[in-house]
Amino acid sequence: MTGIFSGLAGKALRRVTIVAGLVSFASPTIAATATPPLRVSANGHYLTAGGKPFFWLGDTGWLLLSRLSRDETDRYLAERRRQGFNVVQVMVLHTPEMTTVDGVPALDGGDPGKPHVTPGSDPARAGQYDYWDHLDWVAARAEANGMYLALVPAWGSLASGGQLTVESARAYGRFLGERYRSRPNLVWLNGGDTPSENKTAVWEALGSTIKRYDPGHLMTFHPIGRTDSAWQYHEAPWLDFNMLQSGHRSYAQEGPSARAEDNWRYVAEDWARTPVKPVIDGEPSYENIPHGLHEAGAPRWGADDARRYGWWAVMAGAFGHTYGENNVMQMMVPGRWKPSFEADRRWDVALTAPGAEQMRYLRAFFEARPMLERRPDPTLIVDPGARYDRVLASRGDRYAFAYSYSGRPFTMRLGVLPGGRVMAHWYSPRDGRSVAAGTFANRGTHRFDPPGATAPGNDWALVVDAVAR
Repeated sequence: MTGIFSGLAGKALRRVTIVAGLVSFASPTIAATATPPLRVSANGHYLTAGGKPFFWLGDTGWLLLSRLSRDETDRYLAERRRQGFNVVQVMVLHTPEMTTVDGVPALDGGDPGKPHVTPGSDPARAGQYDYWDHLDWVAARAEANGMYLALVPAWGSLASGGQLTVESARAYGRFLGERYRSRPNLVWLNGGDTPSENKTAVWEALGSTIKRYDPGHLMTFHPIGRTDSAWQYHEAPWLDFNMLQSGHRSYAQEGPSARAEDNWRYVAEDWARTPVKPVIDGEPSYENIPHGLHEAGAPRWGADDARRYGWWAVMAGAFGHTYGENNVMQMMVPGRWKPSFEADRRWDVALTAPGAEQMRYLRAFFEARPMLERRPDPTLIVDPGARYDRVLASRGDRYAFAYSYSGRPFTMRLGVLPGGRVMAHWYSPRDGRSVAAGTFANRGTHRFDPPGATAPGNDWALVVDAVAR
């Protein structure tokens, strides 16, 4: 399958509160220290910010730098902040001809080794405000909103097209590392929707050079669909955490032995690797994009699917999740930009797609219990099921979680938490409401039946807490 942006190049026309088992989400308060540099946790599986657990809730705003004005960027960031997102994944160079929305080029002569830099940075003065000044400003506005930018230095097509070479990657990597090493709210996504086994010398040069001049920011590799950075780069010294791309094909479009929609399988494999490194699904199937991307008349992924990818990944051990929406990721404006993947509405209308509004409940749920002690535990579920009926579980020292996408009944093994009794409740990934599920003896097994009828999209998360003595 070709990369997700193969058809786009250059075409123009809070805070968590818990009360009696209920979890509510409010937008976090912005402070000057809201975005300290991210670090890998001591156990190697999660991230921290300022010494505190950090749940990555990302959005794919891939073409933000080239298609949004400053005013539009502020609108985008404010809305995503309201919805609970704290990371935005953005392309720095999508093509060699990358420009700002006003036509200011990123490169001289399309050469990644020659960034186009002008004296001054005042947008009101002709010739001063260049592409890199704009990226500086976007990073500052993201920081003001308590958000991080996860930057793809160069999309994979620049390497496959020959513009990004080992030599230009070193020059470009040094430029990025020196310019942005003091910016607190950045993460580097080396690669860019590309097979990790192709052009390895280029990606090694880019990753290692950025790290040499900017050792203080985390870095991963963004691979092509249904692959994982760990397959090629797990032991690379510049790779701090793994990233997989599980999108964008369905079970029906893959062979019976393929992982297909089972993104949790990649996460489980990476959790068990050594050396231990965190893992995240950085590109699941996007809301409102056709199954398989390129097949005419294919159904589109919906909010139910977007939730499932997130909950499955985090239950399996991911340190967070990235969401995407078809129109938003390409900052679509019908009549101005040529659509890819049947995009059909304005980006600012699509910002409030149901899945985007529901992602906050994923973050709120996991932030409501001690995050760094949580570990996946598939042995908790006696009858885990397959595909859409799969039930995933994880637990901390005094709590256990399970997620059922279809809302089918399942049996949980008790006795793994301390104490003689446990208390349970259901949590809705759709709206964050809770439903009591009872108090039980903490031994043997218990059959749990989620509210409502069994059907894909009637998803529920189960919370089981040890009862304090």
